[in-house]
Amino acid sequence: MTEEEIIELIRHTIMLSIELSAPVMLVGLVVGTLVALVQALTQIQEQTLVFVPKILSIFFALFVGLPMMATSLIEFMEFLADKIIAIK
Repeated sequence: MTEEEIIELIRHTIMLSIELSAPVMLVGLVVGTLVALVQALTQIQEQTLVFVPKILSIFFALFVGLPMMATSLIEFMEFLADKIIAIK
C-alpha cells in the first residue's frame, strides 16, 4: 500500500466514525439543552434530572439508527477485507 492509500483509508475510517456517532451525539446535545432550558425556566437545579431523559433519548436514537450503522460497518469491513486480500 502506498502512503496515499493509507491516508485515504484513515480518512475514510475517521469519516465513518463521525457519521456513526454524530446522530447519537446530536440527540444527546438537543435533549440536554432542552432539559437545561426547562431547569432554568423552572429554577429546578437538580443535577441528576438531565441524565434520565438524555440516556433514554440516546438509547432510542441507537435503536432507530442501529440498522443503518450496522450496514455501514459491514460495508466498511468488506472494503477492508478486500484491501487486505489485495496486499499480497
